[in-house]
Amino acid sequence: MLSAHRLKLTNTLTRAKEDFEPEDAGNVRMYVCGPTVYDYAHIGNARPVVVFDVLFRLLRHLYGQDHVTYVRNITDVDDKINARALRDYPDLPLNDAIARVTGKTADQFHADVKALGCLAPTHEPRATAHIGGMIEMIGTLIAKGHAYEAEGEVLFDTGSMPAYGELSKRNLEDQKAGARIAVDAHKKNPGDFVLWKLSSEDEPGWDSPWGRGRPGWHIECSVMSAHHLGPVFDIHGGGLDLIFPHHENEIAQSCCAHGTKLMARYWLHNGFLQVEGEKMSKSLGNFITLHDLLETEKVGGRPWPGMAIRLVLLMTQYRQPLDFTEKALEEAEGLLQRWDDLINRAGVQPAAATLPPEALVEALCDDLNTPRAIAALHGLAREARGGDAAAAQTLADALGFLGFDLSEIRAAVEAVQEAAADPELMAKVDARIAERLAFIEAKDWGEADRIRAELADAGVVLKDGKDPATGKRVTTWELAQ
Repeated sequence: MLSAHRLKLTNTLTRAKEDFEPEDAGNVRMYVCGPTVYDYAHIGNARPVVVFDVLFRLLRHLYGQDHVTYVRNITDVDDKINARALRDYPDLPLNDAIARVTGKTADQFHADVKALGCLAPTHEPRATAHIGGMIEMIGTLIAKGHAYEAEGEVLFDTGSMPAYGELSKRNLEDQKAGARIAVDAHKKNPGDFVLWKLSSEDEPGWDSPWGRGRPGWHIECSVMSAHHLGPVFDIHGGGLDLIFPHHENEIAQSCCAHGTKLMARYWLHNGFLQVEGEKMSKSLGNFITLHDLLETEKVGGRPWPGMAIRLVLLMTQYRQPLDFTEKALEEAEGLLQRWDDLINRAGVQPAAATLPPEALVEALCDDLNTPRAIAALHGLAREARGGDAAAAQTLADALGFLGFDLSEIRAAVEAVQEAAADPELMAKVDARIAERLAFIEAKDWGEADRIRAELADAGVVLKDGKDPATGKRVTTWELAQ
């Protein structure tokens, strides 16, 4: 049933915040670009997954759970996958090696995003299951004069589409001026892109009218979205980095193949993510995967709850740049612990059938204004802290609506409480902390690090800080989750 709330979304296509009007309120359709499964998903990959999970939840609330179709693809044919398969499984036939890489990586992705509280999409198509559809669409584009063969490739002719560049606002003439002729000699236009390329014997390939080969990157999303959602659908989402060339090229393929003016009516893009104020890169040593955060001690010397990661990703409005920091993780975890404590003391639990509070829905309907939504949660927490049991219940319901499962937060707190109830353990840990602080005072960092490592091996995580009253260094500890 349609809610009275009016959803507004910022449409990249028009660069304006618009009222959302689905083509069919009985079947609201959304497509989001998913992972290329050659390696662990990094924290930047997680942002669109969490952002569009919240939008999926909101759309189901506004239009009804059975009236929203969410498609998120998996790219399982890609040159990076081929390279990883050859590196990791050199003794296996290529197809078997590729299956190992994509299967293992897809399973890890699913486990990671589940830990972040994300619902499964309605459909999760894999590129390799739609090769036939890609070959058919490429044939249609050739027949309509929008694609051509050249030097073993099939290329899209960007000059055949006057509206090319409308999403990214890139001018085709500007691309020509900056092109390197030697590289693009076989292209009609410098911006023309690959739809199909031939495969060598040691590369995966499928038979086609243009020879044994494999698809270009962009064609897969045009085919999979049309298969599940039709030639024109409501929302297409992804990261800001996908606007050009990926999403621009999707539009070109889809509109020219289907003869439509639009592919998607609303285009939503989340902002870039940095780590500790810097662009994430392996060369800087700040490249963080979800697996790193959830299962290892790479960040802060400990694993982190998925719910804390989710909250950090939602503390900033999705269109804005986000700085992912260890301090933000600590603050998010502490906030969730305090909220869980309020809910637990009130003796309430999320009620699945209960409607979320109006203030929360209103905030999300304003272009997914999650900071405003979190502010509404703070308001409920203040009321619950004053003894309002109804506010505690509403807080629990609101957190559940936003995808937060506080059980893992509660388990971590209970583990610390259990440790605190063991005087012998407390005495041993406190003694080692005092010994470490003495080494720090003496600037013997090697011995201080050795004690931290020994305690970590024993499942004790140290947190260094300062006493706000005295300014002196203090160290607290907890058991690893």
